[in-house]
Amino acid sequence: MRRLRALSIVLLASISMAASAPSAVAARLSLEDALRRAIAADFALPAEEAKMLAAAAGVRQAGRRVNPSIGVDLENFAGSGAFRGFNSNETTVFLQQLLEMGGKRAARVGVAEAEAETARARAAVRILDLLRDVQVAWIEALAATAQVRVIEERLTIARQLQTEIARRAQAGRDPAFAESRAKAQLALEQIALERARSAAQTARAVVASYWRGSPNFDLDLHAFEHTPAIPQSLAHSADVALLQAETEAANARIGLERSRAYQDPTVRLGVRHLAERDDVAVVAGVSIPLGVFDTNRDNIDRAYAERSAAEFDLENARRILVRETGRLESRRAATAIEARRIRAEVLPQAKRAVQLIREGFDRGGFNYTDFSEAQRALNEVELRRIEALKAFHLEDAALARLTGRHTKLQVLRKSSR
Repeated sequence: MRRLRALSIVLLASISMAASAPSAVAARLSLEDALRRAIAADFALPAEEAKMLAAAAGVRQAGRRVNPSIGVDLENFAGSGAFRGFNSNETTVFLQQLLEMGGKRAARVGVAEAEAETARARAAVRILDLLRDVQVAWIEALAATAQVRVIEERLTIARQLQTEIARRAQAGRDPAFAESRAKAQLALEQIALERARSAAQTARAVVASYWRGSPNFDLDLHAFEHTPAIPQSLAHSADVALLQAETEAANARIGLERSRAYQDPTVRLGVRHLAERDDVAVVAGVSIPLGVFDTNRDNIDRAYAERSAAEFDLENARRILVRETGRLESRRAATAIEARRIRAEVLPQAKRAVQLIREGFDRGGFNYTDFSEAQRALNEVELRRIEALKAFHLEDAALARLTGRHTKLQVLRKSSR
């Protein structure tokens, strides 16, 4: 727990230093920066720390022994004959203790410790879900920013083309309606740019909302262009770890229910005062329940069934992990190839076609419609490439969540004992 607090302080201090830095120039936000800020600011940190404290308290409580009890018995008084009044009464003061048999105390501790491990594993899943959501929001912001760049280039070309067509129309080389079409296209590109910028600003605001920060940051599009083949490890799956912890907890409950099948004797020791003779004597006794009607058999059967269910869930999760990892890796590889091939094979040809038609248009060999169609085809290629890159990074985010790639960024880890 001390390690948890220390890691939290380090993270919060680093975030405070980053927030106090000069903001004249918008800082560039990397994925790791976004993930760290989100972890530091999210309420999952104090919530899961509180759950860890609760689990630790549960372990301590499970190890407590049963309290003894003290009592007084008053006998042979307020009767008839010789037992009238209090002259013949007997008063016994006793101490009584329940003795837990079958290892109940150790079994309770085992269950509490297993539940604490389950709480830690569930906290890891909760934080990985948060990191996945932040990564997806960051990818959405990158894709929106990339679309803004493309539309800005389109607007620049539309302005140049509108100026050229206006000059040609005034010279009588093009009809007047060509100039009107160029103006309309320019207006459409301006509207598209405004919408794209608004979408990008909204996407950045979503990212910043995870730490209640400002959306005025820059994004490195080189990270968006990069499509590395990251090897996956299935050894850190938080979902499998959670199910493993739940299986261990179910196994511990079997031990607890089996221990409850043992009957617990109660021993008693006291002192008795006999008023008639004014004598005292020691009394002792023991009682034990008879296991006739309830031997806890059904609870034991339930615990075994719950463990079987947990084991089946665990095995199923392992199979799903392998299957989903393979599927996501295949889709990620396919989208990476698509993005690379569009950049290497399709995009240069589309740009070349626009350049040739533009040169022919300047010489009068092509009309505005020819150039507009070529430019539209280029735009579709660029947007398709952005969609392929976005799909790649989204698949990668799903893989990161599934395999626990960002586990090293978690601040809620099992504290060393």
